[in-house]
Amino acid sequence: MGKDMRIFGIAGWSGSGKTTLLRRLLPELCARNLSVATIKYTHHGFDLFAPGHDASEWRQAGANEVLYVSDQRWALLHELRDAPEPPLEELYTQFCDVNLLLIEGFKRHDHAKLEVHRADAALPLLAAEDDWVVAVASDSGKPEDLPEKHDIVLLDLNDIPAIADFVMAYSELGGRKLAPGRQNRDTAEQAHGTTE
Repeated sequence: MGKDMRIFGIAGWSGSGKTTLLRRLLPELCARNLSVATIKYTHHGFDLFAPGHDASEWRQAGANEVLYVSDQRWALLHELRDAPEPPLEELYTQFCDVNLLLIEGFKRHDHAKLEVHRADAALPLLAAEDDWVVAVASDSGKPEDLPEKHDIVLLDLNDIPAIADFVMAYSELGGRKLAPGRQNRDTAEQAHGTTE
């Protein structure tokens, strides 16, 4: 893991639009000269290669790791076999030379995260139970169940530059920092207007 890599999560219930937000946020962050990596948790088994592919066959034959390389990218596949799933902190070490690691999922893990909220989903806010949620990006203004117990910045889900500004400031990237307390929300509202 690069010593200066910042870690920030995008959380929400299934179908809330986490992947869509990341797909829109990544070009904005990259246009600001950040190198960004992503990690995603899935509850489903997955394979990058179809059955019968060389890489699949080597793994089935017993290879613990397969490194697949082309002139455009490489991918390292590591088989857990009967070993336990590694903790997220161990997975961080797989990344190097990036400014920001964005984590999709791992919603119960202790890291700062932005919650994606869509009113039509009618699901409770994770922020009500998770003190690691530092911001909520909503498609409908202030959610009724937004907790007042700690300072949470409210952002417009469709204002990608404002979300990028927040992630960078919170992560102390690009020379920007957020001050502690209510001032975070005031600063976000001054820069992008109130979302309540």
